[in-house]
Amino acid sequence: MAAGLGAGALWGLVFVAPRMVGHFGMVDITAARFAVFGAVSALAVFARPAAVRWPTGRQALAALGLSVLGFSGYYLLLAFGIAAAGTEVPSLIIGTIPVWMMLLGRPAGLHMRALLPGLLLTGAGIALMIWGAWSAQHGAGGGGGGARFGWGIALALCSMVSWTIYGLLNAAWLQRHREVHAADWANWLGIATGLGALLLWAVAGSDVATLQSQPDGMLFIWIALASGFGSSWLATILWNVASQRLSASLCGQLIVSETLFALFYSFLWDGRWPQATEWVAAVLFVLGILASIKAHR
Repeated sequence: MAAGLGAGALWGLVFVAPRMVGHFGMVDITAARFAVFGAVSALAVFARPAAVRWPTGRQALAALGLSVLGFSGYYLLLAFGIAAAGTEVPSLIIGTIPVWMMLLGRPAGLHMRALLPGLLLTGAGIALMIWGAWSAQHGAGGGGGGARFGWGIALALCSMVSWTIYGLLNAAWLQRHREVHAADWANWLGIATGLGALLLWAVAGSDVATLQSQPDGMLFIWIALASGFGSSWLATILWNVASQRLSASLCGQLIVSETLFALFYSFLWDGRWPQATEWVAAVLFVLGILASIKAHR
């Protein structure tokens, strides 16, 4: 439980990063984060015993496929969604992942009626927040703003689908391969993600001169380091620990903590207190987590 909540706290940081350095390209932000993830993972691999240092061919292919679903592809879609629709609504769309993972990944013997309280509380909180954010956006912008907001919602939905598939497949893989250490699997995922990030930057990223000409270059570097090490490498290890010990449905419910932390960081960055609907939604999220823990216990 602690590992899953810790991963959520670290993941929440990545929802604010695109707003902090939004003048950089989203491809550059994504590639920088995951290049750091790959570099840290490569260093960590050589700290492990030689006998367990590298994956087999099948393990490497699994890591490569899951790295696209859960890291580079997922976050690229999310970053563009945040750029178009702001932080709040995309973070809440990602917050529906617990609902899908609870429905698709519940263990045998756990009846749906036991999950209903958590599902209803989480769903009500998400609906309340999306309604409030949509009302504010629709009232403030014109037709072009509404179209941009809708495009951001579509991208966030695609990122949600990508990570839901990753969460289910990753949990199933770890449950089948309990002999693989959570840190080793995180490192293999990190190296695969880092290689994908370098390829993404080479194909669609900005050149070095363009990056150097942007303001707040040091902030961009610090965010890449923090999100690559903390929100990627360390968070992945914590999530793997949780995935090996908890059912996919309960792990999915813990992702609500990512939404709560993302909202908290967003409010800090904006320098404002949550509105009444946001307070109520946050309470509903917490109650949903507690109801799900009770059902699985």
